[in-house]
Amino acid sequence: MRTSSFRRCSTGEFDLQENFDASSPVTGGHAYGAMLPVFLNELRSNHHKELVEITLELENDAVVLCNVAPAPSSAPNASPSSSTTGGDGNGGGGGGGVARSLSITSRIRRKFPWLRSMSSASAESVTAASAAVEDPLVTARNARKMRVKLERTRSSAQRALKGLRFISKSGEATEELWRKVEERFNVLAKDGLLAREDFGECIGMEDSKEFAVCIFDALVRRKERRVSSINREELHEFWLQISDQSFDARLQIFFDMADSNEDGRITREEVQELIMLSASANKLSKLKEQAEGYAALIMEELDPENLGYIELWQLEMLLLEKDRYMNYSRQLSTASVNWSQNMTDLRPKNEIQRFCRTLQCLALEYWRRGWILLLWLVTTAFLFAWKFYQYRNRSTFQVMSYCIPIAKGAAETLKLNMALILLPVCRNTLTWLRSTGARKFVPFDDNINFHKIIAFAIAVGIAVHAGNHLACDFPLLVNSSPEKFSLISSDFHNKRPTYKSLLTGVEGVTGISMVVLMAISFTLATHHFRRNALRLPSPFNRLTGFNAFWYSHHLFGLVYVLLLVHGTFLYLTHRWYQKTTWMYISVPLLLYLAERTLRTRRSAHYTVKILKQVSGLPGNVFSLLMSKPNGFKYKSGQYIFLQCPKISPFEWHPFSITSAPGDDCLSVHIRTVGDWTQELKHLLTKEDDKLPSVNCHAKFGELMQLDQRGQPRLLVDGPYGAPAQDYQNFDVLLLIGLGIGATPFISILRDLLNNTRAMDELVVQESNTETSQTTRSDESSNSFTSSNVTPGGSKRSRRTTNAYFYWVTREPGSFEWFKGVMDEVAEMDHKGQIELHNYLTSVYEEGDARSTLITMIQALNHAKHGVDILSGTRVRTHFARPNWKEVFTKIASKHPFSTVGVFYCGMPVLAKELKKLSLELSHKTTTRFEFHKEYF
Repeated sequence: MRTSSFRRCSTGEFDLQENFDASSPVTGGHAYGAMLPVFLNELRSNHHKELVEITLELENDAVVLCNVAPAPSSAPNASPSSSTTGGDGNGGGGGGGVARSLSITSRIRRKFPWLRSMSSASAESVTAASAAVEDPLVTARNARKMRVKLERTRSSAQRALKGLRFISKSGEATEELWRKVEERFNVLAKDGLLAREDFGECIGMEDSKEFAVCIFDALVRRKERRVSSINREELHEFWLQISDQSFDARLQIFFDMADSNEDGRITREEVQELIMLSASANKLSKLKEQAEGYAALIMEELDPENLGYIELWQLEMLLLEKDRYMNYSRQLSTASVNWSQNMTDLRPKNEIQRFCRTLQCLALEYWRRGWILLLWLVTTAFLFAWKFYQYRNRSTFQVMSYCIPIAKGAAETLKLNMALILLPVCRNTLTWLRSTGARKFVPFDDNINFHKIIAFAIAVGIAVHAGNHLACDFPLLVNSSPEKFSLISSDFHNKRPTYKSLLTGVEGVTGISMVVLMAISFTLATHHFRRNALRLPSPFNRLTGFNAFWYSHHLFGLVYVLLLVHGTFLYLTHRWYQKTTWMYISVPLLLYLAERTLRTRRSAHYTVKILKQVSGLPGNVFSLLMSKPNGFKYKSGQYIFLQCPKISPFEWHPFSITSAPGDDCLSVHIRTVGDWTQELKHLLTKEDDKLPSVNCHAKFGELMQLDQRGQPRLLVDGPYGAPAQDYQNFDVLLLIGLGIGATPFISILRDLLNNTRAMDELVVQESNTETSQTTRSDESSNSFTSSNVTPGGSKRSRRTTNAYFYWVTREPGSFEWFKGVMDEVAEMDHKGQIELHNYLTSVYEEGDARSTLITMIQALNHAKHGVDILSGTRVRTHFARPNWKEVFTKIASKHPFSTVGVFYCGMPVLAKELKKLSLELSHKTTTRFEFHKEYF
């Protein structure tokens, strides 16, 4: 709250409070106590100016003396300039009064330590106003300058400290950092001097050397010298300046970087150069090309008087007030309740209660995984113990001791695991089960993890089974005495086998063959081989990559044939019903074969026609718009497999569906990261004689219409279930995509958008009907708001109320992939149910000097045009990585007593942090977070 106080005082009634007494101690020296009586005596001597008028500005904890001038009644003949703050003193005695007012202002500010920081700024502003009082444009600017200086508070300056730094965050410019700078100086310096070009690398800006050179030049200009190299002492001096924690010091350096001619003013050309420098440091080529237009935008905002330049205080105003320009973005921090109200009411009061609460949260998160794993472990242990007990009580134990029961027990577990390992990859069955009540008890999202666990158990079982045979019971059998061998001689046709005969027999050959084939398949399926993490020389490099994994995994077809043979020709078991291998694997194997047959027949039926192909999207991504096959139904978040027989008749590759279920076509976005995707892109965009003549000149970046004769044949298999397809089971959605990982969530956003559009249309129809009939009751319209309308027009209960989409990418052009969707959501979502947040990690985080000017431009451009400068959409782009803990905390604060579905698609490294936060916030608040992941 700001008020103005006008006090008319005479020499006899110029009252001072106790702390203004001349004898009172004064911070900053005793000059104030000596000067105040002199000033009062001068007022008494000027009897014709017995009255003065004092103007004070009061704002919170600040008291600013704006003007001390002769009162109009006491000096009726004074010139106008004599009663104007900052007058030139040519108006008779009034000028002296004003001069004294400046002196009094200085003394009063020194009296209050909390006003000292504003004393010099106010004196400068008053001086500038007095020098240009006759120019109306300059007068208007100076008036604006005065308002800015009065509005500047300590809190705003403290906030700005986070928004303008060159080296490190506040408090991080320690001696340890300087020692690292010294170490780099010792390496880079020649003859004790550091070259201008090496300054950036020396201070830690090796990725922004051009920006660092500009800092170097600004600091050198302060020394009023032109040098191209500095010594250690000068480097330390520069370091202290750029690591200064004072906002004013940092702002001055930033201003000096643009003010190359040192006239205290920045022109449009200099602003443009600074924009290009910031764009270059952040590798934003598009922003660099548009630097001239953005420089004009800044000048238009900061220089409304059109004087052609801006000053330091104007740059400070833009930096301190940039948040005001960002009010277009819906703030997630606007919570419906306070954070403290969302804390769990039953807070643990002691260690036992905390432990119980932790167990409760862990149980809610892991109980489905837990009972599945427990059931599997118990079953495995039971089978091992059962078979161990059988052979422990047989005569073979007398010959081969504990080796044979251990080997047979491991073999029994292998039968079970060889059957179970097929179930997690029966995609059609799992997709169907996801839509049933089984999803409440079975964690279908962990199917691949369970597949890997069983594979590990198989490897352990093989080691125990084969190891005991080869190293234990075979040698005991071959070297057994005639008396002991006679106990089991009937199992070997009364002929003692040799070690070689055991290995070359049917059981030995099939067993060794299975071990070799599974070793190849398991090895090539490991992360290092499958993800091309190993760099092998040619031709061994063909053993790495997805293709090697894909083809080697199909060796298991031969493994299952050998397993059936191996389980039939047993040495110690002869009755058919005791040979149980076929009993274990027959049902899962038949189910898997039926699934593969279904996939083959369905893919032949689901041949699609390419309607539109867009190539040349940033980030090596292209999109395919295909016709939707008859009878093809899917849910948002699901994925399909694509095959192009012209490239490979065997390879199928998965891609998330980016179109909504209600759309008339089917779309996917493909990133070219492998041989198959690169070949597909080349096949779809190359100029070929087979294509129609109208398309012969199609190039990258153009829309390519292909008819049935010229387009390559594409087969579709699916759809298949994914974690994101269950999004409708949650009150709130938190969708997090990294790069191309945003694709499964685009379909969800489209679906939500289609539902909103259908709902709005139905509202309009019902409103028209109500107007024509005038008999509709209020209850009907109220009940509609609690339902969700599908594009087909049917109503169903709607649970999801809000969705938050966070897209994190390194490529600024990636936002063009789904530019239309983001614009549509931002335009149609009037109720704020969907929030979109783009994060660009290649740009330095907000607060770094290298991105400060970009942040200013971003705020100004969106405030004026409603478009983000980086994404080209209405969605604001943030810099660096999100603070995920803050994101989770704000959602929990805004949605108490709700269930939040956290869906993540990206690299595994971030999944651990998100899962940890989901558990932590579920434990501490009344909001429950359920985490679901999907890797690419």
